[in-house]
Amino acid sequence: MNSSLPSYLAATDLDPWRMFLEQVDRVTPHLGTLERWVESLKQPKRILIVDVPVRMDDGRFGHFEGYRIHHSLARGPGKGGIRYHPQVSLPEVMALAAWMSVKNAAVNLPYGGAKGGVRVDPKALSVGELERMTRRYASELNLIIGPDKDIPAPDVNTNEQVMAWFMDTYSMNQGRTATGIVTGKPLAIGGSFGRRDATGRGVFVVAAEAARRMGLELAGARVVLQGFGNVGAAAAQAFHQAGARLIAVQDHTGQIHDGAGIAPAALARHCAQNGGSVNGFPGASALSVQEFWALDTEFLVPAALEGQITADNANDIRARLVVEGANGPTTPAADDILAARGIQVVPDVIANAGGVIVSYFEWVQDIASFFWSEGEVNERLDRIIREAFIAIWELARERQVSLRTAAFIIGCTRILTAMELRGLYP
Repeated sequence: MNSSLPSYLAATDLDPWRMFLEQVDRVTPHLGTLERWVESLKQPKRILIVDVPVRMDDGRFGHFEGYRIHHSLARGPGKGGIRYHPQVSLPEVMALAAWMSVKNAAVNLPYGGAKGGVRVDPKALSVGELERMTRRYASELNLIIGPDKDIPAPDVNTNEQVMAWFMDTYSMNQGRTATGIVTGKPLAIGGSFGRRDATGRGVFVVAAEAARRMGLELAGARVVLQGFGNVGAAAAQAFHQAGARLIAVQDHTGQIHDGAGIAPAALARHCAQNGGSVNGFPGASALSVQEFWALDTEFLVPAALEGQITADNANDIRARLVVEGANGPTTPAADDILAARGIQVVPDVIANAGGVIVSYFEWVQDIASFFWSEGEVNERLDRIIREAFIAIWELARERQVSLRTAAFIIGCTRILTAMELRGLYP
């Protein structure tokens, strides 16, 4: 008998947690006898909500709400990033943790799914305030994190420096240097070559493999990119090196377009000199939001936040292939519209898995205290993500389902098989 959801899991139709629940419902008919365990996917294993008090530079005390969610630990320790954003919420972090469970299982990493976040605008904090907030948040999470329990990583608005503070705080509390507590660290303290660009590189690798199977040529192909942060910039550079044309970019400040092509390196320099904004890039024209989504293109790469492609704009999209660099950028209703229009979607749980794959490499290297070259890291990343994508592609063709459903079949089957084999205790 299925239990009703606890009241704190109530969700609206548009929030990320509701999106995840609907994705689970869509995969359930394909799970066979494992279906009896499926309600476990709809209940996060552990939810920690913490107050993060911070002494501000002016002497007053600020208070920020922080989260860390363990969705499933059936296949190993929790793994997932930490984001700092003013719109961080419990349903969002729950969904992100759940997508991490499926993602880690889909690429067959020995991890469960976790995610964390603090509701804060980090751009409004000084460097000192950001460090103090990170260290207090890390201390609050000390109850549930550890190199063999839950290993955080960078996500939206967090970076190598934040991970260094996080690692140092945990290490000081433990009385030993624990490099394996986080991934995405600087190289000087146990980071891995290739980690910074890994997510964007993985986006390109699966996009190229999908394009090959669809008969799309990369050389000369048009690319429209939403988000020009770490993921988007790395993906754009990889497409550019393969001969594709980046024709439009959207960030939090606006949209730019140049049909002749935008050089990613030049755009990165412009953003660095322009307060992080793509606006005003030489040679590019401004677009409205609606014009941006309606551009003719071979590749559309949403690499910002969740819930960007919805029923409201899915009919405007004129891409051959949508490759999800962000987590949860496409709602289930939009998925259906795109499928009906013959637009292929490569889902987030495989498209952006490059980051967690190289995070796994970093964790393994930290445990062994033996580090690999960048070439070794990239070669292993490319092989793992390509093989995982091919398995998803072939299952989608065999079962006549979308790539997202195929990825969820593989991921959820692995999670639920682990649950069934382990059983319930007590």
